[in-house]
Amino acid sequence: MGAPLHDLGEQAAALPSGLRQRIEQRWTEATKVFSAHGLDRYVGGAVALQGLGRGDAVVEAWIDAAPQVAREVGEDAVAELASAALRLASKTSGAVIERVLSTAPTAARRLADAALFLQYLQFLGTLAAQAPRGLRPMLGRLDTLLGQFSLGGLRRWAHWGVQAHRTQPEELTAYFDLQSRESLAMLQQERKGTLLVDVQRRIQMYLRALWGRDFYLRPTAADFEQREGARPFIEDGIIHLPDAYDAVEGPAGTVAAAELYRAAAAHAAAHLVFTRQSSSAEGLTPWQMALIGVVEDARVEALALARFPGLRPLWARLHTVTPNGRAETARDWLDRLARALIDPGHADDHPWIALGRTLWADAQPRILAQPYDNTVSWNIGVALAHHYRALAQGPEFRPRADESAVVYRDDNRYFWAFVGWDAEHAAAMAQGAPRQVRKHVSVMEFVNELDVETAGDDAQEVWVLGTELFPYEDLGVSYNESEGREPVLPPVHYGEWDHQIQLERPAWVTLQERRAPSGDPAVIDGILLEYRRLIARMKRILEALQPQGVQRIRPLEDGDDIDLDAALSSLTDLRLGCMPDPRIMMRHVRKTRDLAVLVLLDLSQSTNDRVAGQTHTVLELTRAACALLADAIQKVGDPFAIHGFCSDGRHDVHYWRFKDFDQPYDDLAKARLAGMQGQLSTRMGAAIRHATAALARRPQRRRLLLVVTDGEPADVDVRDPSYLRQDARKAVEAAARQGVLTFCLSLDPRADDYVSRIFGGRHYRVIDRVERLPETLPMLYAALTR
Repeated sequence: MGAPLHDLGEQAAALPSGLRQRIEQRWTEATKVFSAHGLDRYVGGAVALQGLGRGDAVVEAWIDAAPQVAREVGEDAVAELASAALRLASKTSGAVIERVLSTAPTAARRLADAALFLQYLQFLGTLAAQAPRGLRPMLGRLDTLLGQFSLGGLRRWAHWGVQAHRTQPEELTAYFDLQSRESLAMLQQERKGTLLVDVQRRIQMYLRALWGRDFYLRPTAADFEQREGARPFIEDGIIHLPDAYDAVEGPAGTVAAAELYRAAAAHAAAHLVFTRQSSSAEGLTPWQMALIGVVEDARVEALALARFPGLRPLWARLHTVTPNGRAETARDWLDRLARALIDPGHADDHPWIALGRTLWADAQPRILAQPYDNTVSWNIGVALAHHYRALAQGPEFRPRADESAVVYRDDNRYFWAFVGWDAEHAAAMAQGAPRQVRKHVSVMEFVNELDVETAGDDAQEVWVLGTELFPYEDLGVSYNESEGREPVLPPVHYGEWDHQIQLERPAWVTLQERRAPSGDPAVIDGILLEYRRLIARMKRILEALQPQGVQRIRPLEDGDDIDLDAALSSLTDLRLGCMPDPRIMMRHVRKTRDLAVLVLLDLSQSTNDRVAGQTHTVLELTRAACALLADAIQKVGDPFAIHGFCSDGRHDVHYWRFKDFDQPYDDLAKARLAGMQGQLSTRMGAAIRHATAALARRPQRRRLLLVVTDGEPADVDVRDPSYLRQDARKAVEAAARQGVLTFCLSLDPRADDYVSRIFGGRHYRVIDRVERLPETLPMLYAALTR
């Protein structure tokens, strides 16, 4: 949660009392969508707008609208909204600026994408410079306009009005207020059949029903003179679809825009499912690339049709060919080939098309047997390009003019990779972190090509053997045992919950286990010596927790053995004429603890901060608490593990195992605890999922995950403060379904505002005095496991 309003100091104090009260009324809503920095900019934006001297109504509109915009498109867009409002001050009146701010939530909701919202703000700035009189009436009709137009259509509609009525103020106002016949005529001309924002949720549910996984859709502005020029594309695992579609004419009649969206989304999803490796375009001509792309489109569709035959009519009715099979351009030949490959019943006996069908039929067994091998597309495409001149005698291919006319298919950028340019590798190199490649090789490759036997974790390329390698002088010890180190596990991918779309993003986060650095184990021994008095006080509690073995429970009326003392006492009472005690039996009960404990430590950069009024850092106190807890659990005998985590964006969550369940608590484990370091950020959800997976494999009936953190979930690539909180809550709920109890020990004095929503009402504890952590953690363990 962000800072309270009174902690923002001079910024809030610069506002009049009425505006301060207005912010206080919106503060609870704002803290749910803004980060601490975002809250600072939220109040700063109010102060900046107050400084314009355009009245309190402008500031009030900002206070009300900014949280709603942040909820729809993120807090970064809110900063751009403030800048746009300040720039408009030199072009228009305060009433218009107020209208811009008050209608911003409507624009954000209808556009549903931060990039489109920024383009919308740029459009407002341009319109204010060209026709300031038209801005206010247009904003009054914004809900209607964005319900009919895409952003590109809105631009074209406004541009026509500006050009037609630039010197006619009254007609200009009537046009932008939808009161003139020209305005309504242009509205009908530019309106789209269906906007993506209106069908996006249904399309996502449709894809999830098909593939059992989530896909993320994003609208793109199709601002072209010819609207059919907008093509879907896939980038960074996200399906980008045009923000609006018209109905189209297919061979069997008109296809509704909603069906076109379904066809485009299903095709792009098939790419994401079956295209798992990109293809190099090195040495290929544009014509070869175009043909390979058509065959690759047919390949992923064939694999999808093998599972869902009902998709064939959806796709086939969107393939158009020239009348009577004529092909005047290379584009016509691409469309004929695409139709022939997806529709076996389509009549086209041209020799070049027949060759394509023959190659396609021969490759079908391989395609179905190896669904992720796209070299088939490369081979067929190159072969067709080679015979194009001889069989088709078609015209030259023009890369821009002859793109395929199949409207639902994407532009295949997802499929191609150009040798010499790797965006991910370039980004890593720019940050000074070259990407490491792991390559599985044979024994002979390893022996003949090995250059650096002692390469470290920063090696650019790591070679991996399937089996261990023994030296020539075989003494029964492999190189790995004598000189090597334990291998690092491959990266693990976890989904992440997106509360804005109410869906889980599949394989969204990459977690990499790393070797824990070693320190001096004497540090841990020194901690135990420092806290020896606390350990002595805990002795009685620990003895009570220790399993007592076999115990006799008596007296009982029903048991598995006779209690001789009780039986003799009852016999004596009987002979004396007294009522004997019937409880003369006893039962042997085996007292054991069926429990596994995993302690998960937040090792973010903030743990390096010193505790107020103390010389110790949070990390040092965490290390001391772990040392005491490990010593206590070892005496009780419960299997336990101590893990830690931090993160640097969703692609790089670090995870360490300082002490695992099957490892003894010896000097090596103590050295790892002594070497723990605080760095980076706190992506808690992925770490909880990974720890839950480790606990779920334990045979014990009771399994406890104890999370120790000094702050809320946060990461460098997340601006929405609710995003990672909601994801962590979903991770905790998933752990509970697997029989893992998750409990949080928070060192953040303000954690009550968010930790209860993540871990549940009674599954957390907040420590106000961090210096008491070493004694609190073992006591908490005892209370939770008694």
